[in-house]
Amino acid sequence: MKLGAVAAALVLVFAATAAAQTPAEPPGYRLDDYRAPVPATLRGARVLSTDEALALWRDKTAAFVDVLPRAPRPAGLPKDAVWRDKPRFDIPGSVWLPDTGFGALSDATLRYFLAGLARVTAGDKSRLIVFYCLADCWMSWNAAKRALTLGYANVGWYPEGADGWEKAGHPLEPRAPESRGD
Repeated sequence: MKLGAVAAALVLVFAATAAAQTPAEPPGYRLDDYRAPVPATLRGARVLSTDEALALWRDKTAAFVDVLPRAPRPAGLPKDAVWRDKPRFDIPGSVWLPDTGFGALSDATLRYFLAGLARVTAGDKSRLIVFYCLADCWMSWNAAKRALTLGYANVGWYPEGADGWEKAGHPLEPRAPESRGD
């Protein structure tokens, strides 16, 4: 076998392996194993590359929503012990709605998600919203899908998330979660 044929065969093997690792789009929400390879698609949403997300961010034509969950207080930590969340660094100008990307949401978390989306869109369900989290994280996929089911017509999903943004050398800024109004 000539070297060119070997190289072509290897390309096919690597392409088949990559395709096998990319899961198919499920019919419902992902309910577990959230940090795993994500589909390449989200029916009804626009899947964005880092360059496309950057263009929308620069043009200020979209609201960016991070749905990364907050880390829970460690089990067994004494009640009087001081515990601080790990700082979150986000795409500048974005809104952080933690815990809203789980496959099943409590009524309170769903109300928080709805209120957050209403704020970032000023009640305009046709305004472009870009959902993200981290690379290989189903949270943003779930949140984008949920926004579509709630009637938001212009949904973007940025699967590379803050990881891809940082890797490309784009700015990040510290972010606190949106208030739950508690």
